[in-house]
Amino acid sequence: MIDANRRTARIQLVILAVCLVLAMSPWFSATVTAPAMIAEWQLPASTAPWFTMAVQLGFVAGTLVASVFMLSDRWRAERFAGWSAILAAVATALLAAGVHTAGVALALRAVTGAALAGVYPPGLKLVAGWWKAHRGLAIGILVGALTIGSASPHLVRLIAPEQVWRPVLLVSAAAALFAGLLLLSVVREGPYHPPPAPVSMAGLQAVVRDHGVVLTTAGYLGHMWELYAMWSWIAVFWAAVATRHMLPRETASVMAFFTVAAGAVGCLIAGLLADRFGRTIVTIVAMVVSGCCALTVGFLLDASPYVLGAVTLLWGVSIVADSAQFSACVTELAPPTYIGTALTVQTCLGFLLTVVSIRAVPAWAAHWGWGYAFAPLAIGPALGIVAMWRLRRSPLAARLAGGAG
Repeated sequence: MIDANRRTARIQLVILAVCLVLAMSPWFSATVTAPAMIAEWQLPASTAPWFTMAVQLGFVAGTLVASVFMLSDRWRAERFAGWSAILAAVATALLAAGVHTAGVALALRAVTGAALAGVYPPGLKLVAGWWKAHRGLAIGILVGALTIGSASPHLVRLIAPEQVWRPVLLVSAAAALFAGLLLLSVVREGPYHPPPAPVSMAGLQAVVRDHGVVLTTAGYLGHMWELYAMWSWIAVFWAAVATRHMLPRETASVMAFFTVAAGAVGCLIAGLLADRFGRTIVTIVAMVVSGCCALTVGFLLDASPYVLGAVTLLWGVSIVADSAQFSACVTELAPPTYIGTALTVQTCLGFLLTVVSIRAVPAWAAHWGWGYAFAPLAIGPALGIVAMWRLRRSPLAARLAGGAG
């Protein structure tokens, strides 16, 4: 390995991965507890998607502000991420401690999303600052940590009684608080970290007009159309499976946790392969597999739960395997001074798109049944494959993964 200070780089990667696991746990904390909250506040069932969509919209607002003012490139990344994680912890704790109305709850969920917008892109930038060779694997490990953090509320849900929701949020808040303190006290920038950049409209234009960044972002949008919709509704899908096959009540939470958390394995494998064989080919293969799973999983509702479990686990592995490689592509293609802004713009657009697909899945399920509910999600990977194939055939591919494309 040619990276400077390899031991320190590895230590920093481990710390950042732990921070992402803990900091991202508030994301789906209210999603998994939504049924209990709705029952306690006597809300219509249609309120449930908004506990996730509010976070998505808050994240979009946060990344939009960060993009326009280039916060990820102006401020020290570890401080920005640390204080953002602490804000997410406070918002989650306030929701658990004394909120009794849906309006305030949704507002706090939006604040949580906006705060997490200050954790994820700076975290990616910090990893890129420590790794040049093997960057795909390093970012893959970090996104794998995010995946486990996103899955963790399903695990906490298994421990707490079904009607108890506040302790689940408090556990997530405590995790995010600890992550923020770690980021502020232990994490630091690496030798490849670019210097702070001034606010410049020309700099922002250079990011959004860069052909390589545009193609990568197009691929990322296809990936995001599918990802968070599946993550948001896989537990509900498995609840339907459990009811149909008379499985234990805990089946939905168990399978949702393992389906989402399995993505960490996909991120690790994809990172290893992408650094050797190229980022574009790995993202294309991952989207082919995940798109096929999206097309078929709903039609397996009456199949053996073991077959269905295998397909959903494969979906969980493949659906997020490409995520880190889109980010790695941006760090290698964007203007070096504005890597943080490029990552933030990419995530802003991607999470804005998730609001549509998250809201659409339950409507499709109600109208068509589960057989077709996930199938339209395959449109995203199909379009993403086209974008990454064009990037692979472009001369810009020579800048990816040390020339592997």
